[in-house]
Amino acid sequence: MKTSISVLAVISLLFLSSINRCVAETVVAPGAKLEKLADGFAFTEGPTADSAGNVFFTDQPNDRILKWSIEGQLSTFLQPAGRANGMYFDANDNLIACADENTELWSIDRTGKHKVLTGRFEGKQLNGPNDVWVLPRGGYYFTDPFYKRPWWKHSEMPQPGQHVYYLSADGEKLTRVVDDLKQPNGIIGTPDGKKLFVADIGARKTYAFDIQPDGTLANKRLFCELGSDGMTLDAEGNLYLTGKGVIVFDKAGQQIDQIPVPESWTANVSFGGRDRQTLFITASKGFYSIKTRFKGANPNK
Repeated sequence: MKTSISVLAVISLLFLSSINRCVAETVVAPGAKLEKLADGFAFTEGPTADSAGNVFFTDQPNDRILKWSIEGQLSTFLQPAGRANGMYFDANDNLIACADENTELWSIDRTGKHKVLTGRFEGKQLNGPNDVWVLPRGGYYFTDPFYKRPWWKHSEMPQPGQHVYYLSADGEKLTRVVDDLKQPNGIIGTPDGKKLFVADIGARKTYAFDIQPDGTLANKRLFCELGSDGMTLDAEGNLYLTGKGVIVFDKAGQQIDQIPVPESWTANVSFGGRDRQTLFITASKGFYSIKTRFKGANPNK
């Protein structure tokens, strides 16, 4: 009888442990539901949060950057906006934007005034900067795939391939740091500035790299067998990829969650809000959010 009770106790503990593990693996906060904040856009992209937690995102076909305030108010921050696509705030709350119209990388101050950081490599126009991440110590990584835009005069790819670039913090040196991907798109780095993730959406893979002191990358390795349009990280090291909803991988590259989004395509994600514990999602014609169990990895972004 004692043996039977002991066996039942062990089974019960294992069962409860399994349930708790499954519950813990979801990144969504208990009871949280996906919320549509706004809609009616042509195509939303590039969400990123300033130091206060306000979230900025783009409606690229309509050439505007919008702001979702921490009070829950939507407004237009900048229009026209250089056909901005992917964006990221630097440490001084300048909005760094992939300005697709003239294939440039912009820095936009709080008043909406912009300056061009770069637009050419080795004397040739860039393909079309798509997504960007700013190193905590300064410096910019951006992807440069080729997606033919109706507002471009050129129809052929200016660069010899679709690559990843690093622009030094002073803006003086632009370096091609990855040249062996099919079509790089989403990009994000860790808050310690040591690791960079790049999604090769064309090959349906995401890679991790070690960031070197000079900004170059080393030790390329496969992180997961899934590409992505945009991406972000939480404080636990989980990586959030996009496409058909939001797909979440743990730091070991194992899928642990998927957040369905009722749109044809989910383009990008970013943490924001006062506590940086809300995931904001740009998906086709809609703009969404959902409360998460973890804060965003980059505290001001």
